[in-house]
Formats: sequence, C-alpha cells, structure tokens
Amino acid sequence: AIAAVAPVIRAKPTEISISLATVFSLNAVALILFPTLGHYFYLSQSQFGIWAALAIHDTSSVVGAALNYGAEALQVGTTVKLARALWIVPVTLLFAVALKNQNGSSKIKKPWFILGFVLMAAFFTFAPQFQAVGEMISALARRGLVLTLFLIGCSLNKESVKSVGFRPFVLGLMMWVIVSSVSLFLIKNNFVL
Repeated sequence: AIAAVAPVIRAKPTEISISLATVFSLNAVALILFPTLGHYFYLSQSQFGIWAALAIHDTSSVVGAALNYGAEALQVGTTVKLARALWIVPVTLLFAVALKNQNGSSKIKKPWFILGFVLMAAFFTFAPQFQAVGEMISALARRGLVLTLFLIGCSLNKESVKSVGFRPFVLGLMMWVIVSSVSLFLIKNNFVL
C-alpha cells in the first residue's frame, strides 16, 4: 500500500521511511502478540484468521501469525488478507483523482506500480504457458523490493525521525490499536463471520 500510494500523493522519502518503520515495528509486535491474544479471547481458527487479516498490516505478517495459530487460521487469514489487498487498486486511483482535483492540476499522477501489478497479474493468469517467465519476474521483483526497502531504510536516521517527530508513529500505533480492538470486538460478537 505504501509503495502504491506514495508516488501518487508525492510522499517524501523521509515520510516513506517513517511509514515503513512504523508498519514493520507493529508487524513484529503482531507476530508475537496476536496468537497469544487469540488464545486468551478463545478465538476459533476462522475467527483468528479473519482478525489477523483485518488488523495486521503486511501479508507476510498475517501469514506468520496465522501459521502460528493453526492451519485453518492460515487459510482464512491468507484469503481474507489477499482480498483486502485488492482494495489498494481502487483506493490508490481515488487518491490520484482526488489529489488532481485538490491541486487544480490537469494531470493525474499515474500509479505505475498498480498498473504494472494489475497487468502482470492479468497476463500470467490468462497466459499460464508463461508461468516460468512469471516466476522469474516475480523473483526479480522480490529482490528489487528488498533492495528498495533497504535503500529506504538507509534514509531512516535520527535526523529524519527528528524532522517528522514521533507523532506519525504514535498516530500509526493508535490507529492500529483501534482497528485491532474494533475488529476483535466485531468478530467476537459475530458481527463479522
């Protein structure tokens, strides 16, 4: 989501670094905390999978927490999280249009990441004979993402944290606690099945 929206909203490298650091920190906590809380609140495998998918930011962290909880939690959590991730496409496009109108610009900042993602997914879905090529491209993309995250992480230092302060981290933490609590409440009370 950060990679998709950042260019559209013209986020600064420091803002991206702080956002990623916040998400990665909360994901690390979620990997340990969520399975323990799931057992404490007597969540079923399905309930935990839904909760993890709704309240944990990153797909890999959802998979890690759900895997620790059980096979059904893993299946449900992965499915729900991937469905939730599809919302990145319309949300990013809405940001692009809204910022175009807000800035009074006649040009929309194109979300190339989203366009590339959708085109590649469609191509390799409807042209399965190119699956081997798709796997190679996917491996290269993962390495490129790791390199990109490393380079963004390199820009995270005391000065960048001081320049934005701790308010973004505190806001991220507060939003995470609210989303986690509300979704847990809704799941426990059978509003979300």
